[in-house]
Amino acid sequence: MHDIKLIRDDAAAFDAALARRGMEPQSPALLKLDVQRREALGRQQEAETERNALSKLVGRAKASGDEAEFNRLRGEVDRLKTVLEESSEQAKHFDEALNQHLAALPNLPEADVPMGKDENDNQEIRRWGEPKALGFKAKDHVDLGEGLGQMDFEAAAAMSGARFVALKGGLARLERALAQFMLDLHTGEHGYMEVSPPYMVRDEAMFGTGQLPKFADDLFRTTDGRWLIPTAEVPLTNLARDAIHDDAALPMRMTAYTPCFRAEAGSAGRDTRGMIRMHQFQKVEMVALVKPEDSAAELDRMTGCAEKVLQLLELPYRVMLLCNGDMGFSAQRTYDLEVWLPSQDAYREISSCSNCGEFQARRMNARFRKEGEKKPAFLHTLNGSGVAVGRAMLAVMENHQNEDGSITIPAVLRPYMGGLERLEA
Repeated sequence: MHDIKLIRDDAAAFDAALARRGMEPQSPALLKLDVQRREALGRQQEAETERNALSKLVGRAKASGDEAEFNRLRGEVDRLKTVLEESSEQAKHFDEALNQHLAALPNLPEADVPMGKDENDNQEIRRWGEPKALGFKAKDHVDLGEGLGQMDFEAAAAMSGARFVALKGGLARLERALAQFMLDLHTGEHGYMEVSPPYMVRDEAMFGTGQLPKFADDLFRTTDGRWLIPTAEVPLTNLARDAIHDDAALPMRMTAYTPCFRAEAGSAGRDTRGMIRMHQFQKVEMVALVKPEDSAAELDRMTGCAEKVLQLLELPYRVMLLCNGDMGFSAQRTYDLEVWLPSQDAYREISSCSNCGEFQARRMNARFRKEGEKKPAFLHTLNGSGVAVGRAMLAVMENHQNEDGSITIPAVLRPYMGGLERLEA
């Protein structure tokens, strides 16, 4: 959500920043609504002041027995009451229209975010690890999983439809092991507090993190009007809503392992094979709430936490700075981690870490008060995958596969697998 006061102060800069999102100037329409709203509020205030003054005169006229003056003043009071009601309705109308317009606008990208239309224009920052030569033709995770007899898309589709999977035996345990390893790493070494949040939320929570109103078609809704979370970012960030937090409590770092539910409305025909793009998947999420001056460094720290997961899993990856055309709605800067998949001979996204500035905090009224200051300020919010568990699993399967179709378990996961070193059919 954007601050109309800042748009008033420098409309040209606001429109220039939105242009980097590929949008036409929005300030003329916003400022027109703002003027109409303030004019209506002004009429409302003037009518209320005048009515209050006349009400006193009405009492005096009645006390003095001047019936003519009393009736005249009563008529003026009634007229002002009508003006007051009309101006109040107008102010409410323009305020709602202004807020709806502001709510539909994405966050402004930072000045050094590269220009571009899509993922092809993202900027590579660094790489870690070298894709190893397998010495044989790489199988994808679907062939590997079905070869193990532990990945069943047909049975899942029969009960739930496309983009679902049933994991069995060793792969089900591997998924659980990955999540437990990530949580232990983030809580034990990276300073995140583990949270077990709700999986269903109200409209206000989805609005706060920017999923609503624009992306309702990408979400699943229950029959009683709640939403299934698309990521734990939603409930974790909303833990800070409608509150003023203590400066000394910052930064607040939280992590959660939850299912995620996405309709994937705009992905028809994309990644239809396997576990790359599912309606339901598991993810370990990281969220940080920090002071504005700390958010840039916190984004680098969060990205490093996600990288550590991939390093310990011995998975080659690269870090990409997203261009303006590929960033999410609420982000002002995003780094994607892309893991190497031998079957595709390509890097694919496995984590996305974003600094949202005060954009989300303003939508959910999440603030903090600096020591010695009376006026609170908005928090900066950050979120990142730490990482997507299903994608981590398929990356482990493909990068640590053997020619006989078995999977070598990375050393860091073996304690979570009861010491098992290999998954075999």
